Amino acid sequence: MKKSTILRITIVLPLVLFSFLTTYAQKKPIIGVAGIAHESNSFSSQLTTLDKFDFQVGESQKELATKFFSFANSQTISSGYIEGAKRFGLELYPTVVTRARPMGPLTDNAFNTIMDEIIKQLKAGPKLDGILLNLHGAMVVESYPSGDEEIVRRVRKAFGPKMPIIVTHDFHANVTPELVKLSNVLITFKENPHLDTFDRGMQAAKIMAEMVKEGVKPTQAIVKAPMVYNIVYQSTFSNPLLPITTESKELEKNEKILAVSVSGGYQYADVPWMGPSVIVVTDNDPELAQKEAQKLSDKLWNTRHETVLDSPQPEEAVKMAMEHEGRPVVLIDMGDNIGGGSTGDSSFLLEELLKQGAEGWVVVIADPEAYKVAEKAGIGNDFDFEVGGKTDELHGKPVRIKGQVRSLNVGKYLETEVRHGGGRYWNMGHTAVIQVEGSTLDEPNLVLLTTLASSPNSAHQLISNGVYVERQKIIVVKGNIAPRAAYEPFASKLIQVDSPGATAVNPSWFTFKRARKGMFGMGDY
Repeated sequence: MKKSTILRITIVLPLVLFSFLTTYAQKKPIIGVAGIAHESNSFSSQLTTLDKFDFQVGESQKELATKFFSFANSQTISSGYIEGAKRFGLELYPTVVTRARPMGPLTDNAFNTIMDEIIKQLKAGPKLDGILLNLHGAMVVESYPSGDEEIVRRVRKAFGPKMPIIVTHDFHANVTPELVKLSNVLITFKENPHLDTFDRGMQAAKIMAEMVKEGVKPTQAIVKAPMVYNIVYQSTFSNPLLPITTESKELEKNEKILAVSVSGGYQYADVPWMGPSVIVVTDNDPELAQKEAQKLSDKLWNTRHETVLDSPQPEEAVKMAMEHEGRPVVLIDMGDNIGGGSTGDSSFLLEELLKQGAEGWVVVIADPEAYKVAEKAGIGNDFDFEVGGKTDELHGKPVRIKGQVRSLNVGKYLETEVRHGGGRYWNMGHTAVIQVEGSTLDEPNLVLLTTLASSPNSAHQLISNGVYVERQKIIVVKGNIAPRAAYEPFASKLIQVDSPGATAVNPSWFTFKRARKGMFGMGDY
C-alpha cells in the first residue's frame, strides 16, 4: 500500500469514527408518555363514561403530541416532564394522556377503550427506551379496584420486564403493593394543596435519564399504616403532616435515595388498599428503602390521635361565619368536594344562608337547567327558579331563589399563580350570576349557576364573574384542601364544614364493603 494511501486512511478514519461517535452520543433516549388520570368516588351516583374524558379514538400521534406540549406553559406534571426532558437530554414521545373530572368509577368500556389506544400508540412509535405514566393513583374501574395497577400491568406485559417504567401519582393515591412491584419507580406529589406538580414531573424525568443514560438501578419499598388519614387533616403545610412532609424532602438529600413519597390516600374509594402510603426509592439499596419507608410510616401512625374529626355542620358553620368580625369568611363545603368526585350542586349551605338571613355571601352551584332559565330571562331581568340538589338525594333538595340576572359569562378564566394542581386554564361552562332578592350594593348575595362542575382551585372563578372576593362577607367553596392555596392568602377565616354529600369527611356516613377492616379512623367498620 502506498504511503499516501496510508496517510489518507490515518487522517480520515479518526474523523469518520469521531463523526459516528458524536452522532451516537447526541442521540437522545426516546421516552414514551401515556396516562389516564382519574379520582374515582365509589359513593358517587355518576359513573365515569368515555365521553367525560378529553380523548378521541383515532387521534394521530401528531395531534396527541400537540395537545401534550400545549401544557408546557403550565405548572402540571406534563410541564414537568417536558422541562425535565429538555434539561436531562430526553426525547418525549407523547401518546394518550387524558383525564376526567372526579366522579364515580370508570365503566369498563371507557377504561378498555382508552387502554387499547394507549398500547396501540406506544407500540406504533419508535423503539422506546423508557415510559412515563401519568396516573392519579385513586382510579376505580367497574372490574378493577385499582385501575392504576391494571394500567401498569398492561403496559408491563406489552413491553416486558426490562422496560424502565416510572409512574407519577397524585397525593391522594391509594397505592397498591403490586403497582410498586410492576413499576421501576413510583413518585407521588409531596404537597397538598398540590403546588409541587411541576417539580414531581421534573423529578420523574431526572430519574428516567439516570436510568437510561447512567445505569442507575432503582429499588423501591412501600409501607402502608393500618389507618385512614382523614382528608380534613391532609394539608401538608400544617400539622400533623407538615413535619412528615419536611422529612420526606430532607431524606432525598441522601445521594442513595432517589425519591420519597408520602401519599395521604383517598377515603372515598372503597378498595382494599385505600389509605396512606410511604414509598422510598433508592439506587440499588432495598434495605435502605425498606428501613426509611417503615420509619416514615411509623411517624404517620403516631399522629393518628391528632386526626379526630371536629368540624361544625352547616347550621353552626353559617352562624359562626355571620358572627365573625373579619371578612371574607370562607366556608369549605367538604361534603360537596368537586375535586373529590362530588356533584357541585349541594344545597345545604345555600339553604342555611337563606334561612339565617346572612348578608354578603356567594355560592357556586353547578345547575345547567337553572342556567338555561337565567339565560332565557336575560341580563337585568327577574329570576325565580329552584337551584341545586338535582343530581341525587345525597346533596340536599332544590332551593327556590328569587332575584335578578346580574350577568351571563362564558365561564373560562386564567390563573397565573401556582395553585392546587398547577392548572392555568379553567372552564366552568357558561355561567349566570344571580343577585338574590334582598341584596344591596354593599352586601350582595350571589349565586353563580354554572353548566359544569369545576373545582374552586382559583379565586378567579369568582373574580372573572365580577365578584369582589375581598369585600364579600361569606364565600362558599365546594372542596376541602384544594381551595386553601387560592383563599388562605386573603381570607379572614376558613371554616371546614362537616356537610353531607358524596365526599362527607366522616366515614360513618358511608357503607364500605371492600376496604380493609380494622383500620384506625373507620369507626366500627
